[in-house]
Amino acid sequence: MSTDQNMIDSNAVRHYLSELQETLCAELAQLDGKATFAADAWTREEGGGGITRTLTDGGVFEKAGVGFSEVSGTKLPPSASAARPELAGRSWHAMGVSLVLHPDNPHVPTSHANVRFFRADKPGEESVWWFGGGFDLTPYYGYAEDCQHWHRVAADACAPFGDELYTEYKAWCDRYFFIKHRNETRGVGGLFFDDMTAGGFDNAFAFMRSVGSSFLPAYVPIVEKRKDTVFTPAQKQFQHYRRGRYVEFNLVYDRGTLFGLQSGGRTESILMSMPPQANWAYQYKSEPGTPEALLAEQFLTPRDWLNHAGAQA
Repeated sequence: MSTDQNMIDSNAVRHYLSELQETLCAELAQLDGKATFAADAWTREEGGGGITRTLTDGGVFEKAGVGFSEVSGTKLPPSASAARPELAGRSWHAMGVSLVLHPDNPHVPTSHANVRFFRADKPGEESVWWFGGGFDLTPYYGYAEDCQHWHRVAADACAPFGDELYTEYKAWCDRYFFIKHRNETRGVGGLFFDDMTAGGFDNAFAFMRSVGSSFLPAYVPIVEKRKDTVFTPAQKQFQHYRRGRYVEFNLVYDRGTLFGLQSGGRTESILMSMPPQANWAYQYKSEPGTPEALLAEQFLTPRDWLNHAGAQA
């Protein structure tokens, strides 16, 4: 966190985020090839609003959502101040872009990304601000080369800002997207960062832009490679089962979901991340040696994907 108020340029952040939403929707719609994004503009009674854009029943994506929001409030909710008691009672201002993509083909992974800027204020004191965000990948059928590509793009996004950042934020992602009650990661990770102020506003903002602008180069080649893979009804059923774990994480652990609900945010936009269909099975067990079993054995534990030479599931 930082208290360097003089260097804050909220207009520049807003402009970048608005342009990022436009770019993401245009390129994802082109990738889908069938459906387009519908825009839903909304306002929040306490302050602010946003635009939620959704695509459904497309040629590639069963459900896709890309949201921009800029909201404010008079008092930080518990999810934001629990780890920062010194911020309790401050007013706040947040803006960001978030997306979740749920493909139809089980061989195409689900993906999530977000980049955000947060500021907390108190009369007579300097603003406290920081950037956060990241992106992560949740495959249903594991391909090591896809994971390596994903992490290579993530590492390249971090490289100009310090050799240690990819390692640090990759490890943070593995820790954050961990489903404790299942003892497994939600997927194969990527990047997660928060409280980013290193190097001052300009440097931290540049890093956030690097992460946000790297999502499409990381994800699109994987989709193009897998979207025409033939799949069976049983594989679709397995996708629905694994989507249940995605729901469990978002509703139990995800800080963004909790913050949005606790701060009186717009429920439809907050829960945009939910898959269109998910199943739960009592004591489900995959047959040993199957691709479904290999997902848990080889892909849902943290590993060094940049140097991984494991076999494809």
